[in-house]
Amino acid sequence: MATILLADDDAAVRDLVRRALSAEGHTVHVTQDGLEALEFFNANGGPIDLLVTDVDMPQLDGISLAEKALTAQSNLAVVLMSGFSDQLERAAGLRARRLLSIAKPFTLDQIKQVVRTVLA
Repeated sequence: MATILLADDDAAVRDLVRRALSAEGHTVHVTQDGLEALEFFNANGGPIDLLVTDVDMPQLDGISLAEKALTAQSNLAVVLMSGFSDQLERAAGLRARRLLSIAKPFTLDQIKQVVRTVLA
């Protein structure tokens, strides 16, 4: 199973995604925003398999977070979550080999499937 770093400023979304991915057997590290996620990423000794992040967050948005994380770990898989499709268009420049997005709102089954796909 994968080690996942989750970043979202919405507590309800964080809880939903954490429960869904933990139920799949993944280890999920939960952070409240992009800065906290970047601090965790930089402080964590071992590699993260997957970054699941909201695009629209204060201070450090999900795309900027993904860019910084990919610079440090180029093989990182990324799932971007957003309620606004125009925000996802900004992700076109990300240099991730494994990158998927999911539109909010989504179901438990939808987030599970996206994660399975990006990790496959």
